[in-house]
Amino acid sequence: MAANKGRAYFALLGYHFNPDDITRLLGIEPTTVNAAGAYSGLDKPVISSWELSSETLTGEIDVFALTDGLVKQLEPLKAKIVEVCKSHNLSPRLGVALTLAIDKGETSPEVGFGARTIRFLADTGAFIEVENKLSGRV
Repeated sequence: MAANKGRAYFALLGYHFNPDDITRLLGIEPTTVNAAGAYSGLDKPVISSWELSSETLTGEIDVFALTDGLVKQLEPLKAKIVEVCKSHNLSPRLGVALTLAIDKGETSPEVGFGARTIRFLADTGAFIEVENKLSGRV
């Protein structure tokens, strides 16, 4: 049977921006980018994204530790994150992506956030996104 899988990520999303500009301004390499919005026309806006992600863990998933580790990386950049969000009209978010095992013996990960993470979210104006999916059809 499949085990639980999970990762945490911090993303900046918006229309008509080039993620390479964000990388340059923040001085940190993202895990993934999508520059589709940088090249879309004003008549059909498309969202671009800049994302920094933890590794995907399998088995016991500690969401508190995943998000805390990510926030520790980003805390020194807090003022820059707020600045680029304003200058590029970006929406910051902290996400948790979980794939839950359907095995009856597997427990579901506890989803929560520590004080450090909540403070960072408040200071940057970020919101939380939690994605859940099952590892197989029931």
